Amino acid sequence: MEKLEFQSARILIVDDEQPIRIMIERVMKTAGFFCRTAGNGLEALEILEKEPVDVVITDIAMPRMNGIELTKKIRERFEANVIVMTGFVEDYFFEDVIAEGASDFMQKPISLKELVIRLKRVLRERENAASRTRMEIELKQSFLRLKKSLEDTISVLSRALEIRDPYTAGHQKRVTQLACLIGEDLHLPSDRMDGMRLAGLVHDIGKINIPSEILTKPGRLSQVEYNLIKVHPEAGFDILKDIEFPWPIAEIVLQHHERLDGTGYPKGLQGENIHLESRIIAVADVVDAMASHRPYRPALGMGKALEEIKQNKGKLYDPPIVDACVRVLEKEGSRLFPAPQ
Repeated sequence: MEKLEFQSARILIVDDEQPIRIMIERVMKTAGFFCRTAGNGLEALEILEKEPVDVVITDIAMPRMNGIELTKKIRERFEANVIVMTGFVEDYFFEDVIAEGASDFMQKPISLKELVIRLKRVLRERENAASRTRMEIELKQSFLRLKKSLEDTISVLSRALEIRDPYTAGHQKRVTQLACLIGEDLHLPSDRMDGMRLAGLVHDIGKINIPSEILTKPGRLSQVEYNLIKVHPEAGFDILKDIEFPWPIAEIVLQHHERLDGTGYPKGLQGENIHLESRIIAVADVVDAMASHRPYRPALGMGKALEEIKQNKGKLYDPPIVDACVRVLEKEGSRLFPAPQ
């Protein structure tokens, strides 16, 4: 079984003493390994350049390039593991040799039986490491597929609202763009940025339940109509809550009309009880609502939008978020909200 387990392993034996090379090679082949040999470090590097090697077994004291130098080169340039042998153990410490990149360190004269045992241990560790790497790659690919699926879901929801209400869809896209720029200014981690971006694209999805004549009404809303509008965060939460996102998308959508002092809706949450992403989207939402055209009024302009968030900084809106929004708009305002022609 052992031979079958390691029959594909490729071993390179490096020693300037030919009898030692021949002896180790004979034992390794008997144990089921494919072997090559080299008389010094430079010869070993030539072989490593031309063909794959799993483990290098090398002496330290050799002409032209010693085993420590060879180990450093292998660590820098190749994927092979290294087992170091030496008869000068008083000159080298185990920890130092391992620190240079070796997987094991043996004293000469070596026990060939012990060498085989250690070699098999190194190969098992090598395979375990390779398995972990494969698993990490598979998990990453699986996560990317899941992320793509979730993004597709968000896109479908956003398009469904766009068909019904083109204005709201355009508003969601602009809010998302501004919210992400604010998040970048605040150095929000990339994972949270991904979640906020998706939440921003559907933060008004609950408006799909509101009659279109209310959404597009050119005049002032009645109290009853306004109360219907205020239900949209909860309606959005109900639409999104059963979709298994890796981010709290439904909660972010539910809270995007909450305000720092508790005067928002639907729950009257305060301060840090409101998701950071919701607090960012809230500021971006207000700016876009004021700076852009609405069905019932023309755009109020960037000046009014900035006045609103500055005046209510610390009361309705999170101060660091307001400051970041002001910085972003100073740089990008004319591009995000171009003046009407």
